[in-house]
Amino acid sequence: MATILNIETSGTTCSAALTSEGMIVAHREDFNGRNHAALLSGFVKYCLDYAAEKQMHVDAVAVSLGPGSYTGLRIGLSEAKGLAYALDVPLIGIDTLELMATRVMFSVDGIDPDTVFIPMVDARRMEVYTAAYDFGLEKLLAPCPLILDETSYASLKESGRPLLYFGSGAEKARPLMDDCCRATFVPEVEPLAVDMIALADRAYSRRDFLDLAYSTPLYLKEFQATKPKNKVL
Repeated sequence: MATILNIETSGTTCSAALTSEGMIVAHREDFNGRNHAALLSGFVKYCLDYAAEKQMHVDAVAVSLGPGSYTGLRIGLSEAKGLAYALDVPLIGIDTLELMATRVMFSVDGIDPDTVFIPMVDARRMEVYTAAYDFGLEKLLAPCPLILDETSYASLKESGRPLLYFGSGAEKARPLMDDCCRATFVPEVEPLAVDMIALADRAYSRRDFLDLAYSTPLYLKEFQATKPKNKVL
């Protein structure tokens, strides 16, 4: 297995992790808000310093591509591109929704093999970025923006399969999904660099690399800037 520097900045948490031979060997996280621009370079330096101290060669850089925070994704991908170029190693892109699904697969005990994993990244109002996967990470619902209502995930509800909802958008979905008797909500699931290890190793073994010049974040929808409110004088 490869030695990979992993970067995750798609949400409120900023994190970086150095993984090697299927193990996490160094990592840093901050859970206190969107401080990615100020913190990420220091987290990366910590991981690279560890690699240098242990005489480890970094084989690739992996970065979470989204969906998620527009600003966070740009910060993470810019840092990852610069590192991959400077280290002369390939760049790996990780789908954030898949990342969240694998985190739940590896951290929750006693999951029914027929379970459907439904990550939700919070967007504005009642909108989420979401997808659905089976245990083999086959897509049952392709990644998409979704405005939540009583009909959301109707076909998955009707399937009778156990449904696991999780992520930053799951709590606002709960009142609409609790009518499904096989629905379970997993709390406090957010994407972290330490959880990228399986997906990054798989991509590296498949030689599934990004183009350094043309790769972009997976936004799922166009950025919509909001105008600041006029101040009352």
